[in-house]
Amino acid sequence: MPVQHRPSRQVRIGAVAVGGGAPIVVQSMTNTDTADAEATARQAFDLARAGSELVRVTVDTARAAAAVPEIRARLDALGCAVPLVGDFHFNGHKLLADHPECAAALAKYRINPGNVGKGARRDEQFAQMIESACRHAKPVRIGVNWGSLDQALLARMMDANAARAEPLAAEAVMREALIASALESAAQAEALGLPGDRIVLSCKVSGVQDLIAVYRELARRCDYPLHLGLTEAGMGSKGIVASAAAMAVLLQEGIGDTIRVSLTPEPGGERTREVVVAQELLQTMGLRSFAPLVIACPGCGRTTSTVFQSLAARIQAFLRAQMPVWREAYPGVEAMHVAVMGCVVNGPGESKQANVGISLPGTGERPVAPVYVDGVKTVTLKGETIAEDFQRIVEDYVRATYGPGGPGRSAGAAAAGERERALAP
Repeated sequence: MPVQHRPSRQVRIGAVAVGGGAPIVVQSMTNTDTADAEATARQAFDLARAGSELVRVTVDTARAAAAVPEIRARLDALGCAVPLVGDFHFNGHKLLADHPECAAALAKYRINPGNVGKGARRDEQFAQMIESACRHAKPVRIGVNWGSLDQALLARMMDANAARAEPLAAEAVMREALIASALESAAQAEALGLPGDRIVLSCKVSGVQDLIAVYRELARRCDYPLHLGLTEAGMGSKGIVASAAAMAVLLQEGIGDTIRVSLTPEPGGERTREVVVAQELLQTMGLRSFAPLVIACPGCGRTTSTVFQSLAARIQAFLRAQMPVWREAYPGVEAMHVAVMGCVVNGPGESKQANVGISLPGTGERPVAPVYVDGVKTVTLKGETIAEDFQRIVEDYVRATYGPGGPGRSAGAAAAGERERALAP
């Protein structure tokens, strides 16, 4: 049954539409020193090539702000139009005022209301940032974080809670403070002249259950587009599991218009990993398609050979590497399924269900590998070149099915047209 998405306003971030029925958008963030324009542009390019549709960069110093126009120019020279989002804390009001070229080059500003100042200066500095957004016609994400919540607001709400006949738990008050900070800041931004269709909200926390509770209530109380993500998901499998556990629940309920999987990279690991995980989350839930899915068996006592594991890894890496080109050349290919199975128990059945599938021999089975194309057995592979032969079959299938005149072309082109209409300015 299709997910019924929560109705919301639509916000345009460069050429990307967020909310209002547009596809859920994947975004990421660079971890380079933004003042290093070359390194930051290269990483932003890599993230965009991996499929990040928005890329956020830290703007924390005058040197970083001065580098933003150069980063934008470098990306444009590479033919990469990915919108850049400026992440501002503490001194954003000054940086935006002192560096109008930066303010103009960014496609969106991210403002944390807990970090824009204290007391009367908080309102003044927040207003200056909103005025910059109005002057340059830029949307704003008002992003509240558990770890940098407005302490004055929290103190007032804690005091009010203590005066209740039946006080709420401290965790419930903190969750309400997050929501109140986001909604009050959005109302203040609109009062300052920022149109409501240029506002995105987020309330990020680190706990799965807290994130679910906060976003359910936030979604109930506003129609702004919502950005989902744990603020610090963690490393490796823990970060992936925590992000999927929290966001899948909300996405299934139709909550969330953009997502980021905030993974801590392994030492020497690729920053693009968080993009792939976000895409896989949306694709396995049936919400969007980004790249052909590889179905592979987990292995058991029947599969002492590692051939199927190596082939599955090889095919998955190959498909991912081809997508920057295939996405344009072969519309619809992102919905293709490829099966790499390891024995006769489920191998033929799963292979028949995929667009292209191979059933490799398990322990004690004949050393042959039948290949199925759209449910029909077409060839049996054997010998030392099974991997190369199967990859060639997959390539031939993509060209024949999704290329000009192919049977998958019309459906793929229609799907691509829908995406272009949703993302077009």
